[in-house]
Amino acid sequence: MKLKIFALILAIMLFLTTGCSAQADEVVIVATFYPMYVFAQNVAADIEGVRVEIMADQSVGCLHDYQLQTRDMVKLDGADALIINGGGMEQFMDKVLSLREDLPVIDASQGITFLPAVHSHDDHKDDHEDEHEDEHAGHEAVNPHVWLDPSMAAVQVKNIADGLSQADPEHAQAYRENSERYIERLNALDAEIASELAPFEGRQIITFHEAFTYFAQTYGLEIAGVIANEPGQEPSTREIAQTCDLVMEKGIDTLFVEPQYPQKAAETIARETGASVYTLDPVVSGDSTPESYENIMRENARILMEALEK
Repeated sequence: MKLKIFALILAIMLFLTTGCSAQADEVVIVATFYPMYVFAQNVAADIEGVRVEIMADQSVGCLHDYQLQTRDMVKLDGADALIINGGGMEQFMDKVLSLREDLPVIDASQGITFLPAVHSHDDHKDDHEDEHEDEHAGHEAVNPHVWLDPSMAAVQVKNIADGLSQADPEHAQAYRENSERYIERLNALDAEIASELAPFEGRQIITFHEAFTYFAQTYGLEIAGVIANEPGQEPSTREIAQTCDLVMEKGIDTLFVEPQYPQKAAETIARETGASVYTLDPVVSGDSTPESYENIMRENARILMEALEK
């Protein structure tokens, strides 16, 4: 019954948005959130008659527990293709896409082998969480943050170009040429970061959540723990105490937070342990320029070098 009501509401929303979609001769590409938007911008750069839009507002950050808005339905109604990250990041889209079966959905992570999601405090779930385990079964079963590894970002860009070429054959050559140029830049970025972080191979760090797992694996760092299991939810007192114990046990002197989320828990841990707090950006918000991903990732590498050289 709930599914039928949900479908009826979405159908009404789609009906009300009639007339708000793009012009008939314009190709509209919608990307679910910021990193996919930046990648799509580069693939569709300077192609006349092609427009790229972002669905989720940048203030959302990662799409953990995201709730669809009416404006999202407006954009999807006028879309000619939808780009998703995949890996379970957009589970909230499943019911909506059943109403737009004609919409080409491009999974940017197709062919990528995901790492399992590992929460440092999984063994300490409370009774309330256990009661709802079935409700959230499969949520974050894998870690979807593959875009933070530039080599995997390059795979995502190729997937996006291939998908857009199929959805919009008229501009296929332009998509492929743009993607090839962008992938060259991403490969250069990968080599640059690898060279800069090589001296710190094997160093342990604690990050805000699991966003940087692929990044750390690629560049020889080890994530010893995370501050928050679920972004947007403050860690419990027990979880903070556990992280403090981990910091002291392993002699870790740096904590990395993310600019999109509160830093109160990290500041508490730093105060109790003497560790320093630095900021790493998971590239889920930015200035919307085509170079945004590269600029943010270079800054992340700079901050890591500064923190680890202490």
